[in-house]
Amino acid sequence: MIRTIPHMPIGTIGFEATGKVSQEDYETVLVPAVRAAMEAGRVRILYVLGDDFESYAPGAMWADTRLWAGNLRGWEKIAIATDIDWIENAIKAFRWMMPGKVRLFDEDEVDEAQLWLARED
Repeated sequence: MIRTIPHMPIGTIGFEATGKVSQEDYETVLVPAVRAAMEAGRVRILYVLGDDFESYAPGAMWADTRLWAGNLRGWEKIAIATDIDWIENAIKAFRWMMPGKVRLFDEDEVDEAQLWLARED
């Protein structure tokens, strides 16, 4: 499941993934918000994957790939907050393929991640 994180800094959007993330989660929650952000300017996104996150359904992984690859120049900053080792390792290994600036944060550093996203570099 994906839910929107309320009270994000102006110009940023945030999401939290819990349990198993489905393709429907992407299509009904994440995609519309990211598309709206892209229409307003470049995307600055926080994605929190907590200890209760289990996995992505195959359709969700494909939807994720299509979402970020569909507009490579539309991404400005991506903050990922997690303590899950396999996700951290995957981000480190494939960060070079991801658009925009990508930074990993520990799950308890969500406030710091939001400040980084809001800051002009």
